[in-house]
Amino acid sequence: MALPAPHLDDRRFQQFVDDAKRYIQQRCPEWTDHNVSDPGVTLVEAVAHMADQIVYRLNRVPEKNHLAFLDLLGVTLFAPSAARAEVTFWLSAPQPEPVVLPSGTEVATSRTETEEAVAFATEADLTVVPCELSSVLRQEDGSTPQDCGQDIFGGRDVAAFAESPRPGDTLLFGLSAAVPRCAAVLQLDSRVDGVGVDPRQPPLVWEAWTADGWTECEVDEDSTGGLNRPGDVVLHIPAGHIVSRIGRQDAGWLRCRVVEAAKGQPFYSASPTVRSAAAFTIGGTTGVAHADVVRDELLGDSTGVPGQRVRLAQAPVVADRPPLVLEVSDGEGSGWAEWQVVDDFASSGPYDPHVTLDAATGEIAFGPAVREPDGSLRQFGAVPPKGAAIRATRYRTGGGRTGNVARGAIQVLRSSIPYVARVENREAARGGVDGETVEEAKVRAPIALRAQERAVTARDYEELARRAAPETARIHCLAADSAEAGENAVRVLVVPQAVPDRGGRLRFEQLVPGEELLSRVTQFLDDRRPLGTRLSVGPPYYQGVTVVATLHSFRAAHAERVRSEALDALYAYLDPLTGGAHGEGWAFGRPLRAGEIFAALQRVPGVELVDEVLLHPADPLTGRRGDATDRIELAPSALLFPFDHRVRVIEAR
Repeated sequence: MALPAPHLDDRRFQQFVDDAKRYIQQRCPEWTDHNVSDPGVTLVEAVAHMADQIVYRLNRVPEKNHLAFLDLLGVTLFAPSAARAEVTFWLSAPQPEPVVLPSGTEVATSRTETEEAVAFATEADLTVVPCELSSVLRQEDGSTPQDCGQDIFGGRDVAAFAESPRPGDTLLFGLSAAVPRCAAVLQLDSRVDGVGVDPRQPPLVWEAWTADGWTECEVDEDSTGGLNRPGDVVLHIPAGHIVSRIGRQDAGWLRCRVVEAAKGQPFYSASPTVRSAAAFTIGGTTGVAHADVVRDELLGDSTGVPGQRVRLAQAPVVADRPPLVLEVSDGEGSGWAEWQVVDDFASSGPYDPHVTLDAATGEIAFGPAVREPDGSLRQFGAVPPKGAAIRATRYRTGGGRTGNVARGAIQVLRSSIPYVARVENREAARGGVDGETVEEAKVRAPIALRAQERAVTARDYEELARRAAPETARIHCLAADSAEAGENAVRVLVVPQAVPDRGGRLRFEQLVPGEELLSRVTQFLDDRRPLGTRLSVGPPYYQGVTVVATLHSFRAAHAERVRSEALDALYAYLDPLTGGAHGEGWAFGRPLRAGEIFAALQRVPGVELVDEVLLHPADPLTGRRGDATDRIELAPSALLFPFDHRVRVIEAR
């Protein structure tokens, strides 16, 4: 807790007025009308108001000294970060020539009466490469590929797999060109009788050959039902797709591979057949960011003295890698040299082209010269030659939480690109974080000073992990079980930022942190943990819970509306990010009791009586529910995940 700052003068407006009236009685007794209607009293109140403002400013001096002290300690505000998403650009029809979407192409959400449009821009060029199907191979498990393209192109039925399909059987499609980051369509005419698989969940995996081997493709649509009927398979090809040789043919290869059926699902009893096949590209996917890119901004000329400071025209600067590309001319007009942005000048020599950046204010500082005890000057970082031009080649500005939009929200193409019919983000935009405020920095500073870049206590691990990944939603540190992880083991639980779909529902896969996020936190903490401490960074265990409730509504209430609001209340109260009694997310390890659900449902408008509440532990992956209970216990490393609630509303008669 911060020490309370004293008031240098604790007088207020009314005290100034009362003191003035007492002085009037002493010095001017003939002035007897002290009511507010008297013009003289009005003048007294005006002067008292100005004095009150002066005292207020005087009392702000301790806070100013506090901020100055934090500035001397090197505490700076964290920069905002930009939300990012993958956006797919769908073409109106297959094109014979490549369609190029340049970097900086703008897309946005739809503007409504209550919300402004949120704009995004692509971060790299995207080329939608045209292609066609050039070859088809069939490879049974453990055998060599066999060319069946001539039969398929001739309209003859060809078995896609072995007569009795086995896991590992594959059907390979060779494209005339590699189509990285494109959406490819395979048109298949398949005929089969009595295969026996579930067409909604066939035991098939679609993969593409990349520089790292076979990589799974995201299936956007499969109207063939597992090659059971004529239809299209729309695949999103990974970025590393390349041309390679299989058999005797060079092509951009895709394959359909048979895998084990999911538990409880049927397997192929006979191989499906393919009579004809074709392929083309219909779109492409690229990354977008909620930030404006500033390029080639001139910042002035060098003065040739140490410690020079220049300021960017737009601030704050979005956290990036690197956050700023800065170049300085050689002073003779023959070229530009890039300078590196560093955290501080502690390791910078007199010839190192280093600068520091205050992302909150946009201020760039060159290395200072420090006088040593013997009187000599030591230069930290190089000094640009006098008269050299300084320019910011590239940086981003903007960002913030407003860029975290739900999947499917980005639908507007702002830039004019021919042949593009529509755009969509298949997953929510995440990673947007507002810049740190002064009040937040004042709270963080004592924790950072105590930790001193070393993780000792659980609070230290949480604070440092949040510095490594500010876009995370929740971070929790606890001692790991010594029987499982050994002595001196620390476990850091990371809950990623997740944006609910329209309707306020979270999907389970949104709460699983990615490998890049976990590795970033692990590396940051690993450099700061004490020797001998074992570190584990990963997601918490999510305990699914299904609530089955029976409600009675008032006579005037609409039953379907009461049911909808009751479901919303359940999902909101049990939300792992924003649920719980305080709206900060369900507490780690906190058990759930049926009485809490009774209270949450009773607050729903239109509910007269909560008749019955049953809690079922559930598996969000398989959908299986356990036996009903009135209390669900959680391990210290577990979080609740609301899943498939059921509410029945009985209308009053």
